Amino acid sequence: MPEFGFISDKLEIKFLILYIAARVAGSVPFETLQDLAMCDGGVDYFGFSACLADLVRTEHLTLDGQGLYAITDKGRRNSAICESSLPLSVRGQVDQNLVDWNERIRRQALVGAQVEERGQGGYAVRLSLSDELDQLMELRLLVTRRELAKEMQNRFRDNAEGIYAAILALLCGQEEQS
Repeated sequence: MPEFGFISDKLEIKFLILYIAARVAGSVPFETLQDLAMCDGGVDYFGFSACLADLVRTEHLTLDGQGLYAITDKGRRNSAICESSLPLSVRGQVDQNLVDWNERIRRQALVGAQVEERGQGGYAVRLSLSDELDQLMELRLLVTRRELAKEMQNRFRDNAEGIYAAILALLCGQEEQS
């Protein structure tokens, strides 16, 4: 049974993709654009894919070697002109979804966690935390097992701010507050 939505043709799907690309923080993979565009029942995977390819072909979007899409100046200009063609309810849903995505993207840019194999054995885990102005912390740890290094990397990505606060509390002689 077909779904119904406010988006009814390929031109509107293109407007929607440009609207999203103009507002998402940074370059994003196919899946992110797809997730954000599927806010309306009138958008399906095949229509979305074809429209996205057309927008790259017409240089409204770029696709880099890492599979990330970004809006061009041409795309940004056309998005601004055409955004009022999108139904207000669709724009509102996209804007609401973009708040979460943009926060996630910004946080990923501020939290660094890399694992590097060392030539002399073991693994170096590099952890960093920044704010919009400066780097707050950089920590390099050496561990013997790759699994441990990956676990540390994932835990830091999940709770970088809490780990930073705990380190500050310990260094300042205060107990960590739960």
